[in-house]
Amino acid sequence: MSAPLLGAHDPAPFLLFPEKTPSPFVFVSDHAGRAVPDALGDMGVQSEDWERHIAWDIGIVGVGRILHEKLGSALIEQVYSRLVIDCNRAPGHPTSMPLMSDGTPVPANQAAQATCRARREQEILHPYHDAIAEVLVERGPRPTALIALHSFTPQMNGQDRPWQIGILHNQDSRMAAIALDLLREDTSLCVGDNEPYVLTDTSDYTVPRHAEAAGLPYLEIEIRQDLIVEKAGQRDWAERLVVLLPKVWERLTEGAGA
Repeated sequence: MSAPLLGAHDPAPFLLFPEKTPSPFVFVSDHAGRAVPDALGDMGVQSEDWERHIAWDIGIVGVGRILHEKLGSALIEQVYSRLVIDCNRAPGHPTSMPLMSDGTPVPANQAAQATCRARREQEILHPYHDAIAEVLVERGPRPTALIALHSFTPQMNGQDRPWQIGILHNQDSRMAAIALDLLREDTSLCVGDNEPYVLTDTSDYTVPRHAEAAGLPYLEIEIRQDLIVEKAGQRDWAERLVVLLPKVWERLTEGAGA
């Protein structure tokens, strides 16, 4: 492999906010950041496009950090843009280095060679997932649920997405079923079940690897970005989750006879 991708002035690939108070939750945020290694410049992408959803999950940093503060749970954030490497895709996945995203070409990825992918995976994707794995291992036998935090654009490929919040699930729907029932008690909410997309073994990487493979319960939460672009909305939705998540956990553990 050629010279390292990340230089002395580039940030580390993840931020870890350790658990502050005992909590069953571990929060992860695969698309929190939009940093780009100095070596890649602007990747041929216009400055205004770095503000769009194609670069990161708008608003989710604020939501995640409020959850960390309010619930005391550990939080691991990915720092680099999903245009550099999508850390919710398995190594080698064809969309992990998008050639085009929602109509916007990414010239640096179109010109990238296999060595470019290998460097991005080795220096960004793997350290992030190693950090998640380490946090989970350090918890030992403590009851744990992985909570993956995401946000989604209100329109994609010309289609409106009406859901305010979506709950994604795959082989294990234990927590998702409870969360959906609780969210639907608020009739003012438009709640998506596996919306705005379906969680599968190949569409996602974080939940299948760290939760389903280990038999851990989980939620993958998607919040519509126009609702959390401002700090007030981030606070409102974080507060909603501060109430929701313990209720979900309580029903889950009661049902399991814990």
